[in-house]
Amino acid sequence: MSSGPRRGAIHHVELWVPDLSRAVRSWGWLLGELGYRPHQSWEHGRSWLLDDGYVVVEQSPALSAATHDRRRPGLNHLALHAGSRAQLVAAAPAHGWTLLYADRHPYAGGPGHHAAYLEDADGFEAELVAD
Repeated sequence: MSSGPRRGAIHHVELWVPDLSRAVRSWGWLLGELGYRPHQSWEHGRSWLLDDGYVVVEQSPALSAATHDRRRPGLNHLALHAGSRAQLVAAAPAHGWTLLYADRHPYAGGPGHHAAYLEDADGFEAELVAD
């Protein structure tokens, strides 16, 4: 038996954002609702921990652009298990999120895939997958 995280498990995901306070408002709320807890805080970043993995938002001085486009090479979206908590979708706009594909919600991913697709003010997408 091994102790510690499973080989191949995600250690962390780091999102470089153009505005830290906006990212903390949207991602901090969403991750908190999904069971993450604040982990680290520094001048240009924050992180939230769940089990052995964590998510970082950082406004790095090394950014090469001021905007994010999920349709360009790089991160398209972050998909997270959300249980059956539909209230997240209803509360999301108050925390900087917009529902994508509203005309096909909650089956925008196909008839057998129940999820909500949210986009924050900086263009980052989170897919909340229902269990």
